[in-house]
Amino acid sequence: VGLFRKSGVKSRIQALRQMNESSPDNVSYEDQSAYDVADMVKQFFRDLPEPLLTSKLGETFLQIYQYVPKDQRMQAVQAAIMLMPDENREVLQTLLCFLSDVTSSVEENQMTPMNIAVCLAPSLFHLNIIKKDNISPKVMQKKYATGRPDQKDLNENLAATQGLAHMIIECNRLFEIPHEMVTQSRNSYVEADLHAPTVDELCKQLEEDDGTYQTHMEGRLQCLLKEAREKSKYWVSCSSSDNTELYFKKVGDGNPLRRWRVSVEVEAPPSVVLNRVLRERHLWDMDLLQWKVCETLDKQTEVFQYALSRMPPHPSRDFVVLRSWRTDLPKGACSLVSVSVEHEDCSLIGGVRAIVLESNYLLEPCGSGKSRLTHICRVDLKGRTSDWYNKAFGHLCAAEAARIRNSFQPLITDGPETKI
Repeated sequence: VGLFRKSGVKSRIQALRQMNESSPDNVSYEDQSAYDVADMVKQFFRDLPEPLLTSKLGETFLQIYQYVPKDQRMQAVQAAIMLMPDENREVLQTLLCFLSDVTSSVEENQMTPMNIAVCLAPSLFHLNIIKKDNISPKVMQKKYATGRPDQKDLNENLAATQGLAHMIIECNRLFEIPHEMVTQSRNSYVEADLHAPTVDELCKQLEEDDGTYQTHMEGRLQCLLKEAREKSKYWVSCSSSDNTELYFKKVGDGNPLRRWRVSVEVEAPPSVVLNRVLRERHLWDMDLLQWKVCETLDKQTEVFQYALSRMPPHPSRDFVVLRSWRTDLPKGACSLVSVSVEHEDCSLIGGVRAIVLESNYLLEPCGSGKSRLTHICRVDLKGRTSDWYNKAFGHLCAAEAARIRNSFQPLITDGPETKI
């Protein structure tokens, strides 16, 4: 029986769902039934409050596969994909590439693109749910009295199935932006595309021609000390999770990205937390692929490069930053300020180079060997809209601060106490 055709065992699927919801990074699928996992995937997309393709664009995709000529469908689908919210588009790309991999083992799982589409299209498009939302109860009763779907239903089901099969086959091309579309795009975001300066260029941005990197980074430190204050102006509080405090403010420098501030209490003194952030990223960031010090400018300043992985097929992110730290601030506080630069010894080691407008840490003692960590951050990860940054980026900053805090907490081991 084909992989997505056979139902899994309800109790095992429910256990899998609970494991994924409570601890998604620690689920092992090695001993799980493939049918259970496949059924869980179907259930996940079917149970979403809104379809993956979104309620608005779901109808657009169906119309493309019903009415647009075949030789124009690729461009039409690419345009529709560009209109999707970033998070939906990235999940769609991940799913389609996964399903494409499934079809490569068709002899074992009997899953061709069309077979998968027949099984998954109803879950992805929420076809029946869309109908119930758009039809009055009286009309619905009359419509389904015969027990047969009408021609419109049949046409949309066929379009959904053929469309999903096409998207699986063309998953590598769908998410490319056509060249002619790029050349026609002349909006402010394209023209304001960020590029990192060299260290010399950075020094001249805020100083006269004789400006130095020391004075530039000192200016960033003073900005950090000002913005990290509890009563600093114009910060807007956001709801956050995992015992973190999250705020944002608009900057007004022509770049649409907000400045985010997250604070959390850490069970370690400031100097130890600084070293954890500075030299021990591998202990709190599982996405770290590689890193290197490109150039040491002085005892507390360097050009640093690192790359962070992402779930395939999404490209990894590469960062090159000038960073400077201090351990001699008043009251035992420490700091780390960072900004993107270009450097001749830092060729691209990730798929896409991100731009750090600012990533600044202030670590203040708060008694009993603890610290208050405050991270102020603006980063352009490339490939996402300002709407995504407004909705999601701050919560990623909060999750990162929580991981730094949690890296100091002792592991809880199960089992009886042992007398020594």
